[in-house]
Amino acid sequence: MKDRIAKIEKDAKEALNKIVDRQTLNEIKIKYLGRKSELSDIFKEMATLAKEEKPVIGSLVNKARNNIEEIIRQKEAEIEKQELEMKLENEKIDITLPGTKVKKGSKHPVNSVIEEIEDLFVSMGYTVESGPELETDRFCFELLNLPEGHPARDMQDSFYITDEYLLRTQTSAVQARTMLANKDKTPIRMICPGKTYRREDDATHSHQFTQAEGLVIDENISLADLKGTLEIFAKRIIGENSKLRFRPSYFPFTEPSYEVDVTCFKCGGKGCNLCKQTGWIEVLGSGMVHPNVLRMCGYDPEKYSGFAFGVGLERIAMFKYGIPDMRYLYANDIRFLSQF
Repeated sequence: MKDRIAKIEKDAKEALNKIVDRQTLNEIKIKYLGRKSELSDIFKEMATLAKEEKPVIGSLVNKARNNIEEIIRQKEAEIEKQELEMKLENEKIDITLPGTKVKKGSKHPVNSVIEEIEDLFVSMGYTVESGPELETDRFCFELLNLPEGHPARDMQDSFYITDEYLLRTQTSAVQARTMLANKDKTPIRMICPGKTYRREDDATHSHQFTQAEGLVIDENISLADLKGTLEIFAKRIIGENSKLRFRPSYFPFTEPSYEVDVTCFKCGGKGCNLCKQTGWIEVLGSGMVHPNVLRMCGYDPEKYSGFAFGVGLERIAMFKYGIPDMRYLYANDIRFLSQF
C-alpha cells in the first residue's frame, strides 16, 4: 500500500507539470483529490489494516495529499499570472491614439437668467422664496384682489385639477403666502422665480412659461423705490444702456399699475422689425401693492405700503442672448443649447 501511495503522488506530480490551462487543472484536482480518487479509496481500505499499520498509512496518505495540494496551488498561481499577462497584452491601451472628447452640457438660457436675477436681488438684500405649482384658488386669485366672478380672471382661468386647485397662473401666489407666513408683519423684500401655466389661444404664447416676481413691503415705500429698483434690474440684466418707460395699466393686485418697456436691444431705440418700429419692447408689469391685498394678508395699509413687479424670463433670455424665436427655448435642440 506504501508503494501504491507513492505511485499516486508521482503520477499526480507528472500530470500537474504538464498542465497549461485552468480547465485541465480542475480535472486533475478532481482526479487525485476528489471523493472518488484513489487516495480516498485508500482511506476506506484502512479499516481492513492491522491496528499498528493504520497510523503509518494514514500519515503517508495525508502527506501525499498535502504535497499534491501544494503543487496545485502553485499551478493555480502560475496560470492566473499567465492569464493576467495575456489579458494585459490583448487589452492594452494605445496612448498614441487621439482620445474621445466627452461632450459637456451647458445651462439652459432661462436657468442662467434665473441665477443671474437671484444673484442681483440677493446682493440688494432680497430673499428668494418658492411655492407650490399646484395652487389653491384662494392664493392664486382671492388674496390678490381677484374674487370669484372678477372679469380679470377670464384671462387666467386655466388648468383646474378640482374646483379648488389649479396650476398656478402667476407666481404672485408666493407673494400672498410670504405675507401671510410673516406673522410679525416685518418688512419684506423677496423675489420668487418659477414656472407658471395658462391656456393660450395663439401661436406666439406658450401654455407654460417662467416668471420672476418681486415684492417689497415696508413703511414709506413709494413709486420712486419701484422705479429705481427696476432701473438697476434693467441695466444689470439686459444692458447698461437700457432705458425704461412706464405706461399706466391695470392689474387687480396693484394700484397704480404700470407696464414697463425697455429700449429695444436690437436697434437701441431707433426702431426695427423686432420692436415694430417703436424703439420699445414691453418686458414686465409692476405697481404699488393694492391696499386690499395688504389688508387681506394682515398688513395695515395705513402704516405699510409696497411695490410688486413680474417679468417673463423667456423674454429676458431672448433680449439677453439675441434669441429671435421663443420656441427655440422649448425645442431641446442640442445644436441650439450648446451655444450657451
